[in-house]
Formats: sequence, C-alpha cells, structure tokens
Amino acid sequence: MQYCSTRGGVHGWDFRKVIFSGYAPDGGMFMPESVPVLSPDTLRSWRGLPYTKLVVEVCSLFIPTQLIPRQDLEVLVGEALSSFSVPEVVRIIQLKEGLSILELFHGETLAFKDLAMTCTVRFLNYFLQKENCRATVLVGTSGDTGGSAIQSAKGLSGLDVVVVYPRGRITPVQEKQMITCLEDNVHVFAADGSSDDIDQPLRCLFADQELVKSHSLMSLNSVNWSRIMIQLTHFIYAYLELSDMGQTECDGALPELEVVVPTGGAGNITAGFIVKQMGLPLKLVAMVNSNDIVHRTVTTGDFSMAANVTQTLAPAIDIQDPYNMERVFWLLLDKDGATVKNIMEEFYHSHRLSLPENHRKLLSQVLSSGTVTDEGILETMRRCWEENQYVVCPHTAVAVWHHYHCPHSPGINRCYVATASPAKFQTAVQRAGLTCDLPEAVRALDNLATRYQNLEKSLDWCKDWEERLREKIQSISSAKKDTGTYKR
Repeated sequence: MQYCSTRGGVHGWDFRKVIFSGYAPDGGMFMPESVPVLSPDTLRSWRGLPYTKLVVEVCSLFIPTQLIPRQDLEVLVGEALSSFSVPEVVRIIQLKEGLSILELFHGETLAFKDLAMTCTVRFLNYFLQKENCRATVLVGTSGDTGGSAIQSAKGLSGLDVVVVYPRGRITPVQEKQMITCLEDNVHVFAADGSSDDIDQPLRCLFADQELVKSHSLMSLNSVNWSRIMIQLTHFIYAYLELSDMGQTECDGALPELEVVVPTGGAGNITAGFIVKQMGLPLKLVAMVNSNDIVHRTVTTGDFSMAANVTQTLAPAIDIQDPYNMERVFWLLLDKDGATVKNIMEEFYHSHRLSLPENHRKLLSQVLSSGTVTDEGILETMRRCWEENQYVVCPHTAVAVWHHYHCPHSPGINRCYVATASPAKFQTAVQRAGLTCDLPEAVRALDNLATRYQNLEKSLDWCKDWEERLREKIQSISSAKKDTGTYKR
C-alpha cells in the first residue's frame, strides 16, 4: 500500500512517512493510491468481531506488515483502546422508533477523537522508539481534538505536542482538559479567534518544508491519514451490527445502511465515504449546524466560507473550512489531482467557489445533508429525553434532528453517530432543561492547576501567531538537543 497527494504532486510514500506528515509537500492531503474493496465474504467473516479486532483488520489493509508486523499491530491497538470505559469500546444503543445511536465517546476525553488519536499516537511512538527519534506535533482544535491529542501523547519522551484552541469558543470542560495538563511535552496556546482562524498560520507552518524537516513537524488533526484510517472502522462496525446483512442470501445484494453524521471538518464523513468506496452500501447524511458550508456545497454547489464562523451550541463543528472535503472531491473526480488542486487553491485564495454542476451532482449522489439551528438542537435534546430518557450531546443532536424531521426510507436501517458525551456540554444540556451525571474525571478538572499561553488578535495576527508558534517549535527542538534527547 502506497500513498499519494490529492493534488497530484506526490506519489509512492509509505505509511510510516505519511503518518509523520501533515499536509503533503504540494499542499494536498494524503490518500491511499488504491482503495481496497471488501468482498461480501470478508464482511461476513468479520461479523461478530470485537471492535478492537475489527480495528486491527482494517489497519492491516493499509499498513504493510514489514512496517508494523501483525502481532505488533494487535498489541498496539489493544493497548490504545484498553482505557475506554466500556468493555466493547464503542456501543450501539437502540431507542424507540428505530433510533439507533452509535456511541463513540467512551475514551478518556469523552469524544470520538479518542478512538483514532490513541491508536495513531501508539503507531507514532512505535516508530519513534524503533528508530530512536523524536517529533513535534502541531494541532489546531475546535474543541475535542486538542484534548484527545494531549491525553494520548502526554509524558511520551519522543513526542512534543503543541495545541492551539479558540479561547471562548469551546466549553469549559474542553478547555480544562487541555490547560490542566502540566506535562513537559505539552504546550497549549489560547487564541483570540475561531478554529478556522487558527488553521491559517498552521497551514503556513506546514507549508515551510525546511521547518517541517528540521524539526520533524507533523499533524494530529484529521489531516493525518491515520486518523481517517481508524475512523473507517466504526462505519464498518455499524454496518455489520445494523444492516441485517446476516439475513441476506450469500449471493444476494448487500442491504443498505443509512449513517447520519454531525459534520464540521468533514473527517468523519470522509471516512464514511471511503468505506462506501470499499464496497459497503452506505447511505451517508452529513448534518451541520448554522456553519452550513457542507450543506450548501451538496445542495447548491456553493463551496464558500461565510464571512464569520457562527458560534453555536455545537462548538466542535463550528467550522467554515471543512478541509477533508478535499479528499472527498479527489475520490469523486476519479483521483484527478490537477482538478482538485485548482479547486482547492481557488477556495483558499478567495474563500469562494462554485462547484461545476456536474461535480455537484456527483457529490449529491453519494452524500445528502441538512442544517440545524440552535433551537433545533435544543428541541432534539428535549424530545430524545422525553421519549427515551436518554441525553444526547448537542453535536449528536445535530444528527438526531434528522431522525425526527426526515421520514424513514422503507427497508433501510439507520444509525446516528454520537460523537461526544453530554457531560462535556453542560451549558447546552442545561439550556435544554435537562441534567446529566458528570464523571469524576470531569468534576476533578475544577481543582487542577492550569498552564497555557495567549495568542492575541493583533492587526497582523496571522503572521504574529505563525511567528510565535514557529519560535515555540524551534525552542522545543533546542531544549531537546541541550538535554541530549533529540535525534531526527
């Protein structure tokens, strides 16, 4: 398995090289040069596998055994997922009227990011220890990614993590999960802007190939292919559990499953689309909040950022730059890197783009969408509780709104992706007139010391933030050299 860039300028990279990269050197995103197709027989053989074993099976399609032998892969995945609070790691809750919730939030930071982040960091550490090297991770977060990266990597001698989060635009729990980590290898910045603002200086830093190479700079955002790769598993797991494929004849057509996903940066929906390319008959629905760029792109071809990011009750998807759509476009356009390059360069230059109608039609054939207001989020949270005594987080409510407002297609089962615990979003829960039990780990955050640095919004804030982060990256490498623990 080899990897290439969505913009056509890079080919033939292996998994080890890709996992240690952010964006590709040509500005694109890494994808496997060929997407493996799963036969019905393979899918049937996977039915009933525990989630952890299914992760191993999926990863083995994309990671050659000469890079990570099968027995090592099993150990790494098993260790990564061992700290989840339910034995099955993820679970499906069956509620009234066919409402099936896929709970992905049982990791240490109570968000679905933990599933891919813990595994990815284990893979990174495996290579770093094997090669006696170190790396620096740079992460911009809309709320959950930063905390998950910190929790997964804290204390590792070969990995430093620099996280930038949007001050005042995430919940207190999300913020405290980041700023209360005092480990020497964790460096947190609070920026006076949106998560899309943060992405701008980060793109500039990753575009500086000298900086990337000299400081082993890499990304743990869903820019990183490994994050997407792990997320393939929960779509396959949901299909095996909910599609009724066990009731079909061995030579019959596989039944369809509709999967509804709350969508921000579009990493999760991209994973679903890749699984669809692998042969599973998924009907994908991307649900967004008032930051509706994905919905506008699917329905009208208007792939344009709004003037500002709207703050909503679902802050982790308050995103106007759904950067993983680049991967979707690449697959839709038959891996035409030149066309994808033109589309994305125009988008990032002008922040406005109208997809050609033939491209929009292709997109609408594989993805449908909807948008939900804050009032719709609260209404959904209340109704789900009233009918099921089950509290959903506001992001999950963005997906579940679809259940209450879009008629079921006859004969097609549905699955709604629950991306976070309601315990992380107490303000939204309270505004819905509900309550939820707080885990001890969340209650304990209030009593912990904090450490972080500020990034103020100056006249030339993008350049200023880029320089501050560059200085931090350079100082980390310098400190490691001085202590004798630095080796590229």
